[in-house]
Amino acid sequence: MNETLEKLTAQHRNQLAALAERFGYPFRALALLQRAMIHSSYAFEQGSGAAIDNERLEFLGDAVLDLAVGHLLYATYPEMREGELTRLRAALVNESHLAVMARQFDLGAHLLLGRGEEASAGREKPSILSSAYEAILGAIYEDGGFEAAMACVRSHFTPWLEARHQQLLQADAKSTLQEVLQERYSEAPVYVLDEAAGPDHAKQFTVSVRFRGQVLGSGTARSKKEAEQQAAAVALQDRARLDSLA
Repeated sequence: MNETLEKLTAQHRNQLAALAERFGYPFRALALLQRAMIHSSYAFEQGSGAAIDNERLEFLGDAVLDLAVGHLLYATYPEMREGELTRLRAALVNESHLAVMARQFDLGAHLLLGRGEEASAGREKPSILSSAYEAILGAIYEDGGFEAAMACVRSHFTPWLEARHQQLLQADAKSTLQEVLQERYSEAPVYVLDEAAGPDHAKQFTVSVRFRGQVLGSGTARSKKEAEQQAAAVALQDRARLDSLA
């Protein structure tokens, strides 16, 4: 096993060093990074099996990523509630977003795949790319500890935080607003259709969200459901007000 991994590491040393530099971590043991790039299909074809594939590093990296992103969100959004933190973390560490992260570092070009995966465009599969990203974080944790992995996560994910936060607010604003008001006051908000204007094929709906007689926000959209989400998102922008409702 070690001989095979060492041989692969020596063969790809320059490419691995360039990848490590792009990723933002100088590996002391470059063989760990090489192992993170070995898909199980390649290891199986080489007769190595689980001995040198990246699945154990992926398992470790998944745990490291959850903790690191959780810590980053906890520190970045001190007023954010537990439910919202959980949803935001899920949006950042799901397969599709991790595949986007992997593509930023061109991980697909460095993967060692079996012939079947190579033929079926495995280098572009979100499942394989996201696993490779997690495997690298597992390798960094093994090589340099949690602080080294945390530094990479902070660098990689910070630019995405606010964009994903706003997307999440827009997509799930009604649930979030109800959770906030239920926890604070044990009551749910009410959505009121204020106006439905325009012809049937292009009608615009204006909806307001109200709580104890106060209008918290309003939205206008092509459907009542979307207008409600917009109204809830507007209400959530003023957290101080939500915390001090009569």
